[in-house]
Amino acid sequence: MITALVDQFDVLISIDSYKSDVAREAVRAGAKILNDVWGLMVDPKLGEVAQEAGVPLILMHNRSNPSNAAIKEKLGGRYIGVKYENLLEDVKSELLDSVALAHQAGVPDERIILDPGIGFGKTVEQNLELVNRLEEIRSLGYPVLLGPSRKSFIGYTLDLPPDERLEGTAAAVSVGITRGADIIRVHDVKEMIRIARMTDAIVR
Repeated sequence: MITALVDQFDVLISIDSYKSDVAREAVRAGAKILNDVWGLMVDPKLGEVAQEAGVPLILMHNRSNPSNAAIKEKLGGRYIGVKYENLLEDVKSELLDSVALAHQAGVPDERIILDPGIGFGKTVEQNLELVNRLEEIRSLGYPVLLGPSRKSFIGYTLDLPPDERLEGTAAAVSVGITRGADIIRVHDVKEMIRIARMTDAIVR
């Protein structure tokens, strides 16, 4: 599948996996970006794959735990009762732990991208705070990827199911860019490209 996409489209292919073996095969097939949703905490060897291939590595913060999840009809799952001593400081510290693992594998700073992990082990309120204070993640000195698209924190805030979260996603993307996001991960590409370009024109 990756090979077919590479042959058909002139775009960078990103593979989302926390398994080094999967990442290695994906790079061989033509993937140009590795995205580890566990920030090398599950399989540190993925960092070696990124280093050997010379590709960017996205390190995401993640405290997902099924015991903290709750499901509500129409709105889907969300996290409740996730404990942080200090949300931003904890997220920053744990992201830097992931960066240290990347450095141990030989990945240089210029190929590291940080993702605060919106929706992964954070409550609705914590996700809102993370987006609003994203510049504190950006202050660590690495490009920041933000992935709020259709997430449950939008659904619970607006009381809307996933297929009605376009406007909420747009708001999160726009605010995220003003707070320092360099890359956005979205479902509604056409609309979000326009929003990103307009927000960039205003603030950058």
